[in-house]
This record gives sequence, structure tokens and C-alpha cells, in this order.
Amino acid sequence: MFTLRERASGFYVDWLTLLIYLVLLGIGWMSVCGASHEYGDTDFLALSTRSGKQLMWIVFSFVLAFVLLMTDEKYFDMLATILYVGMMFLLLITPLLAGNIKGSHSWIKMGSVSLQPAEFAKCVTALALAKVLSQFNFNLQHREDLFKAAAVILLPVALIILQRETGTALVYLAFFFVFYREGMTGSVLFCALAAIIYFVVGLRYAGDQLPYTTAHIGEYVVLIIIGLFTLLLMNSYLPRERTRLFFIRGLVVTIIAYLISRWSDGYDVSIVQLLLILSLVVYLIWQGLGMRKRAYYYIAAFAIGSVAFLYASDMALHHILAKHQRERVEVLLGTNKNINDGGYNVHQSKIAIGSGGLTGKGFMNGTQTKLKYVPEQDTDFIFCTVGEEQGFVGATIVLGLFLGLILRLIWLAERQSTTFGRVYGYSVVSIFIFHVAINVGMVIGLAPVIGIPLPFFSYGGSSLWGFTLLLFIFLRIDASDRKRLHLSN
Repeated sequence: MFTLRERASGFYVDWLTLLIYLVLLGIGWMSVCGASHEYGDTDFLALSTRSGKQLMWIVFSFVLAFVLLMTDEKYFDMLATILYVGMMFLLLITPLLAGNIKGSHSWIKMGSVSLQPAEFAKCVTALALAKVLSQFNFNLQHREDLFKAAAVILLPVALIILQRETGTALVYLAFFFVFYREGMTGSVLFCALAAIIYFVVGLRYAGDQLPYTTAHIGEYVVLIIIGLFTLLLMNSYLPRERTRLFFIRGLVVTIIAYLISRWSDGYDVSIVQLLLILSLVVYLIWQGLGMRKRAYYYIAAFAIGSVAFLYASDMALHHILAKHQRERVEVLLGTNKNINDGGYNVHQSKIAIGSGGLTGKGFMNGTQTKLKYVPEQDTDFIFCTVGEEQGFVGATIVLGLFLGLILRLIWLAERQSTTFGRVYGYSVVSIFIFHVAINVGMVIGLAPVIGIPLPFFSYGGSSLWGFTLLLFIFLRIDASDRKRLHLSN
């Protein structure tokens, strides 16, 4: 497993990526020191302190990185399926082994150390996805192959949700971005973007009443958007004459219905929009039966699914999500202004970042973090420590380093000569993009608080080792690929 020949592959490691990794680790450790340090503490290296424990985990991550770079890359491909099956079994039994930590059953205690299998499952899922997509004649345009690849992603999502770790489960959805690089149609992305629009608009204005009617603005506007999106799809995939006719008729009916509502006692004009959508669905199904084209059925299914999602999202928010989860969504949408509810963390985080100004208060001088105003300030909200101590300049440098890392990983993924290496590389890129975007977004109030760590910054061994595994397996695959090309030339 460790031969002199394999050790020579170290010369082909991408040193720029390695340098960025080391710099991020250094700044991350300083941030943990600043976030966890209390007045009077002088020994940052003691294992009794969080900064000391984080440093120990960083040292172990160096050992892990070295072992990965010395491992023959063929093992990653050979063992991908076995590792995936074993990890899924571990995720399945985790709720039985883990204790209750803030409502979650995802941490397995091993002596004085607690590990979260879901963090390591990201790497294993990426390997399994690369294994599946690199199979001979595998094509995401084929429905069976698409379902097979999607199942690899959705299985850990379901198992992690059973652990009551919704935020971590959402991270796995980032793997779907890999599908577009491998040739999947953009219709799925269109549906995802449409769902986001329905969710935000529908819930943000759910409580606002449309003037002169009994309809709510959120529901009414989303139904109009669903109709327009359906007509847009019909215009793209079906004869355009009928689409224009439906648009004109729908516009006339919508205007007349609203005017009647204004001049009468008022009624729910959303019903009119539902009937218009229903007429489109009936037409599409009727034409599909006559012309036997799947496009008609797909567009009809999109319209039905869109309406179902609109009402299901409202039911999920008010009847399924836990109180603290609902408050976080309401704070993000701006419908909950009470900072003592779900908005407290974000409110205090914004104060900490804003108090840093341009250049920050300096290392260990953050008053908001020292006085523990920000909950989870050395884990999920550690970026506020960067903003307070290093200011706008320091925060910009950190974000620039993450951007540089992501762009470099994209470049490395594109130069892979194998499908396995390329898919795994883009899986790593997708995970990093999701973590950085959501973590920083939730700290500054642009994304919901779902509790995911900032790579190489947040306190904790599971997170650090999980990201190290993801990154250095890819660096090892890339190094072997560069070595083969070099020797062949």
C-alpha cells in the first residue's frame, strides 16, 4: 500500500491547493482561539481548552492527509461500493447508538471523543457517486441511470433526516449539481429554481391580503407564476400558436375576475387562477393522449406538482417543522421581526460583524465574542469572529481564499482524464460551495440558520477530518493522473 513508487506521486500534488488548505487551517485555528478564549486564559495549547483540542485535531488531519497521499488511488475506486454500503449501515444504526444532543441523534460517543458519521459520509457518497457515473455506457439522459445516481444521494439524506439533522442532510443535495456537468438536462434545475420562487413568494406574502378580494397575495401571485411557467414550457416544447391563445385568454380572464371582485363584495380570485391552471392541465393531457407525446404529460405534471408544492410548503411550515425551525424560516423571509425568537443568533452575529469595521478589533479583542453574545460562535457562527476581529478586510481575504480554493478545484476537476476523477472532483467542489455559501449566508442573514460548519474554521474534529478526507482523496487522484500523463509523455 505504501511503496517508494507511490511516494514519488507526492511531487505531482497540486501545491497551490495544499497551500490554501494550510492557510485556511491557520486562520481557522486563530478564529477558534478568538471565539472560545475567555478573559484571563493564557494557555491556548492546553487540551482542556477548545483551541487546544482544535489544534490536536489539526495535527491529526495532517497525519490523515499524509496517509491519503501515500495510498494507491486505485483503492478509492475499488472500495467505493463497500465503503458506501458500510457507511449507510452506520448511518442507519447511529440513532440507536447516539445520545440526544440538542434534539439530534447523530453523534456517537467513543470515550471522551464524539464523532458524527454524517460528516464522513459525504466523502463516501462522493466516491460512490463517482463510481456509479463512471460505469460503462452510463448516461444521465436515461431515466434508469438518473434514478440510480439519484438514489446514491437520497439514501444518506433519508438516513440523516432520521437522526434529526436536517441541515446536514440538505448538504447532500449539493451532489445534484454534479449531474449538470455530466450531461443531465436543465429541466430539473428549472424545477428547483421554480420551487424556490414558489416557497419564498408564497410564504413571504402569505399573510397579506389582496386589495378588494379575500385572496392572499402570496397564493395569488404564485398561482399566476405557475401559469406563466407552464405557458413558457409549452412555448418551448409545443406548437406556439396554442400557447399564445392560452396566454391572451388567461390575461383577459384574470383582469375581468379582479375587476368583478373590486366592484362586488369581493371573493377569492385565487380560485380563478386555479381553474386556469386546471384548463391547461386538461388540454395538455388531452393533447398527449391524441398525439402521444411525452412532453405534454411532463408539462402537465409540472403544473400539478407546482400547485401541490405551493400548498404543501405552507402546511410543512405551519404543521410539520419544529417551532425553532419555523422561526428561522420566518426570520429569513422577514415575517418574524422578534429578535428574541429565531432571529436572536443572526441579530447578534450581525452586531459582531458590524462592530469589526474595516480592519477589525484585532486578534483576541472581539468584545461580542468574548462576552458570549453570539450562540455557537466557535462552530456554526464562527465567521462572525472573523468579521469582528479581522474586520471587512479580513473577512474579504477569507472569502477570497475560499473562492480561490473552489476555482482551483474546478480547474483540477476539469483536467482529469477519467470520469471517476472528474465526478469526484466536482462532488468536492459542490460540497465546499454549499457549505461556504450557506454558512456565511446564515451568519449575515441571507440564508436560513440550518447549522452547518464552515470548512476548516468551525470547531470540531468530525467536520475538519471530513473536509480533509474530501480534499486529499481528490488531490491523490489528481496527483496519480498527472503522474500517468507525465510518464506516458
